[in-house]
Amino acid sequence: MNRGERRALLHYRLRGYRLLDANARAAGYELDLVLRRGRKVVVAEVKEKGGDSFGHPLEMVDEEKARRVRAAAGAWLAAHPEVAGLDVELEAVAVQGRHVERVPLD
Repeated sequence: MNRGERRALLHYRLRGYRLLDANARAAGYELDLVLRRGRKVVVAEVKEKGGDSFGHPLEMVDEEKARRVRAAAGAWLAAHPEVAGLDVELEAVAVQGRHVERVPLD
C-alpha cells in the first residue's frame, strides 16, 4: 500500500469505515481500497500527486480508468457473496498532502 492509499484509508477509518481489501486483483485490474460502513461498500480508486505544479490527482482518472474500476469492482463483488445486497459506491479519491477529496466515480 502506497502513501496516498494509507492516507485515504486513514480518512475513511476516521469516518467509521472498515477495510475489506486493499490492492485487490480482480478481472485483471487492481482495486486500491474496498471498504464498508454499515450497509454500504465503497470501492476507492486512489490517486496522489506531490504538489500543485503537477496538476490535480483526479486528472489521472479518465473514462478508461473508470471502466477498469467498474469491471474490477463487479468481479470482486461477485467473488464476495458476503457483501451481496449491500449498497455499492465507486469513488475516485485525490490525495494531496493531508488533503483528501472524494468524488463519485460515474
